[in-house]
Amino acid sequence: MLVHYFMENIMMTQKQKLRKALLSGQELTSKQIKARYQIASPTKVISMLRLEDGLPIYSNTHTDTKGRVTQKFRLGTPSRKVIAAGYRALASGLV
Repeated sequence: MLVHYFMENIMMTQKQKLRKALLSGQELTSKQIKARYQIASPTKVISMLRLEDGLPIYSNTHTDTKGRVTQKFRLGTPSRKVIAAGYRALASGLV
């Protein structure tokens, strides 16, 4: 079991690791994504996860205890309007 876990983590790409973290409920800043997953352009990978994998990733403003404002990425629930727009795009043949 331990060997399987070890091999699974070695073989995962940076994008897959970030995807797994977001799916597990973590909220991450760009700085955290760069440090933890060695991703040079976090916003590019977030865009890829949104467009290619269809994940509803949202960016929320967060203020820490010292008053510093950062943006945190998290997985959310898409609104009904977003889902309806997706269905319209599929029906129109845009996708």
